[in-house]
Amino acid sequence: MAEATAGHDDDPISNRSRIIGAAVRLTCEHGWSKVTMGRLATEAGVSRQTVYNAVGSRDDLAEAMVLTESAQFVFRIVEAFDNHPDDLLPAIHEAVESTLRFAEGNALLRAVVSATHGADTELLPLLTTHSESLLGTVKVVVQDRVDRYEVTLPPERIAATIDIVVRTALSHVMQPTASPRETADSITWLVACVLGRTEELVVSRA
Repeated sequence: MAEATAGHDDDPISNRSRIIGAAVRLTCEHGWSKVTMGRLATEAGVSRQTVYNAVGSRDDLAEAMVLTESAQFVFRIVEAFDNHPDDLLPAIHEAVESTLRFAEGNALLRAVVSATHGADTELLPLLTTHSESLLGTVKVVVQDRVDRYEVTLPPERIAATIDIVVRTALSHVMQPTASPRETADSITWLVACVLGRTEELVVSRA
């Protein structure tokens, strides 16, 4: 466990990142109800006042944790599309698979999911508050990336397809029914059907 040092208190940006990281670890190991500002200060190696200066209240800290993890999901989606600027189907496949693989190893997500089964119910209102925000953010990001491809569909059909894909992918984050690759295969196939590119997809998988 870290010990508070004066040097650590000098860098507000580094402090905030370290404090949020420590909060994630404590939440996963002991539960959100056991995370106190004093314990967090010790874990992060800063003073208690530095914790309050960096993240505000305990509610602010919980929100920062959820938003930080959400940003990681969005980053992987953006990265996947950037890796395939000339072909939409591989971009979608990588975005779905990468996101689901990240979810598999996401300790905070596992802690939040456990809250839905009776533990640490304090986090549930926060998760509910931000779920629609995350959904909206992901849809906007995907729409922005899809607009860069030549898709011969009416805008309303594109928007509807994005909505279905995003909601389906996020549902598998919370309740996976197959491996990330298998789920990505299925979602990509659905998009290929909408685009009339199923034969091309079969050839590329052969």
